[in-house]
Amino acid sequence: MENLEICSHILAIKDLKTAKEFVCEECVKQGTEWVHLRTCQSCGITLCCDSSPEQHMSHHCKAQDHAVVISSEPGERWLYCYLDDEMVEY
Repeated sequence: MENLEICSHILAIKDLKTAKEFVCEECVKQGTEWVHLRTCQSCGITLCCDSSPEQHMSHHCKAQDHAVVISSEPGERWLYCYLDDEMVEY
């Protein structure tokens, strides 16, 4: 991740926060279903992706001003910045 083309929000991530549990915390509370999971790199919460009906992670990131998430899906190794609409693999 040393490429100057990568946004500053992603470059600021030094240690990845990974999912503690593989569930969307908000979907569990609401009794709704999710498609894929993402983990916020600011606070470590794991929530559902934009393909999920409730889109909890994008709502969280916008409300909390937390820019970067990682995929919490097995075999996926990427970060995404909501502010700059940028994704990089790691």
